[in-house]
Amino acid sequence: MILFGKSYWTTPEQGIRREWLLTNGIGGFACGTITGMNARRYHGLLIASLNPPVERYLVMSSVSEMISANGKEHYLHSFMTPNFTARGEFYLEHFIHNTVPEFHYRIGRMRIQKRICMRYGKNQVAVVYRITDPENCKIHLTPLLNFRDYHGLSRSSEMKFSAETTDKAMHITPINSGRKITVACSEGKAVENPCFFYNMDYLYEHERGLDGTEDHYIPGYFEITVNEGENKTVTLVCSLDEPVDTTDGEKIIEEETIRQKKLTEGFADDNFMANLVTAADKFIVKRKSTGSKTVIAGYPWFTDWGRDTMIALTGLTLVTKRYEDARDILYTFAKYEKDGLIPNVFPDGNTEPSYNTVDAALWFFHAVHKYISYTGDFKFVRDELLPVLKRIIYAYRLGTAYNIRMDEDFLISAGNAHTQLTWMDAKVGDWVVTPRHGKAVEINALWYNAVMVMHYILGNIGERADSYLDLAQNIKKSFTDKFWNENKECLFDVINEQGKDDKIRPNQILAVSLPFPVIDGRYAKLVVDTVYRELYTAYGLRSLTQDDPEYRGVYIGDQAQRDGAYHQGTVWVWPLGHFITAYARVYRDDRNLADKLLRFFIPFYEHLRDACIGSISEIFDGNEPLTARGCFAQAWSVSEILRAYAEDYLPLIKR
Repeated sequence: MILFGKSYWTTPEQGIRREWLLTNGIGGFACGTITGMNARRYHGLLIASLNPPVERYLVMSSVSEMISANGKEHYLHSFMTPNFTARGEFYLEHFIHNTVPEFHYRIGRMRIQKRICMRYGKNQVAVVYRITDPENCKIHLTPLLNFRDYHGLSRSSEMKFSAETTDKAMHITPINSGRKITVACSEGKAVENPCFFYNMDYLYEHERGLDGTEDHYIPGYFEITVNEGENKTVTLVCSLDEPVDTTDGEKIIEEETIRQKKLTEGFADDNFMANLVTAADKFIVKRKSTGSKTVIAGYPWFTDWGRDTMIALTGLTLVTKRYEDARDILYTFAKYEKDGLIPNVFPDGNTEPSYNTVDAALWFFHAVHKYISYTGDFKFVRDELLPVLKRIIYAYRLGTAYNIRMDEDFLISAGNAHTQLTWMDAKVGDWVVTPRHGKAVEINALWYNAVMVMHYILGNIGERADSYLDLAQNIKKSFTDKFWNENKECLFDVINEQGKDDKIRPNQILAVSLPFPVIDGRYAKLVVDTVYRELYTAYGLRSLTQDDPEYRGVYIGDQAQRDGAYHQGTVWVWPLGHFITAYARVYRDDRNLADKLLRFFIPFYEHLRDACIGSISEIFDGNEPLTARGCFAQAWSVSEILRAYAEDYLPLIKR
């Protein structure tokens, strides 16, 4: 349980800096702030996935609560318009983040607890109110509805709805959508009163240089009468397409509590790890188009991506003992392999997958090796994955799409001046922000690791593997010869027709951290020391050293400004996991290693109280105070901190 009091929302701007997130396992989610004020276009009580896990639509933005007692009206709803700010949080005494978000309000002696819970596997959300020590009063619960793509904004002139009201439910149909929204209340009466809520303003959108004002549809309200001394629980449920089969809010919360408790069985004695295991669950969802599990890269705006899934797979599914999910994900990606490439983006509907990445296929080898390490399941790998692994190696050696090929020096080259195939892929118009075509350092570290994984698998299933070992030895020699930068005591970032790029970036850490490191000894230690000195921060590794003229230390402004900083100094969390692994490897003989590793995790103990409560952000500013930016909950951030904690730190303290 994490508790926040009134000192956390002395101003509206302060109150929106901490957010909460709920998910439903099929791509839908609910999220908001600890004051209840929507500050993003992505905030809402029900963002439903029409084609899991994509085609996300905002269905219910919020609920406006008005309590009429002793001739006065008290509004709990917090919101902002261009000309007015409603401070419903004045009644908010504290906010608790537990299994679900809890808002605790007080009006006089009357206390109102509001909890929000999504139903797993359904596009459905329950808002549960518990009223204690009440006076005679009436409560109006007014749902603010919408039906638009979650990336967009809507105006009243664009919204067309029809509504049918029964005693305790409203049935709303967005015109020409083929969809139905149901809002039902456990008691009271539904009062039809269609109108619009105009000009809700979103502070975060304006900060990002975007339009951030929209309207919502109000079909009416639910009126509940409460008598003095009559403690009462009232549940409002909003559902898309499915009938509301229960308005028992306590039962809904209990079901989700039991589900989440099962996730942390075996981890409950370590609160930090248990929190990360719970956070990991939010990213694992069912994909309709493949009939299998996949990984949402980040909330609130990303969907599932191949590279992110492979990097995140170990922490999200293996450390958490979700082995069936891991196997499901690996099988699906193997099924969609094409010409030696793994999808970067999966198909939705009748579209083809996108394969525009050089590293997703190489990360696939890493994920497969990790799967074997945790499960010992060589049979699944041999029967279902091995042919795909062989085809990838073959394609990378002979050449495949996007100019991906092994050169005469046994190193992998990819792309051209106009393509972005590595994870540093920001592009603004024709401006390639971080050009990394040619031979990128982490790609070739992954390439060596992939070839060694093949040697390892074949050796364990009784197949000849000598040719792979020979290839790996040639890669390793060439890698050291080509990439070592003696002047800066680290590795060059990219080698191409323009020469050797000596910018100090975090990509080189993979040469030390992967299960089969391509460098060792003196070189490995110097890389770790250089990255530590030049790039390490409390929340991750800077994407570029601060003394570089292209360094951008703050990730703010419009799209072009933010993209220009994305990989040019911005701090990323996920490479920190690999740095910790590399650090543990080169300093394995340090008798104080456990204490030193713990220091890398301590900042995240506190961060779980910031940004998205209970999760880890995508990125942070490169400049102090390292403000959290980007997605407020990112899969590979959570997964890599969890993986490094479980694999590198815990074994040391359990000796």
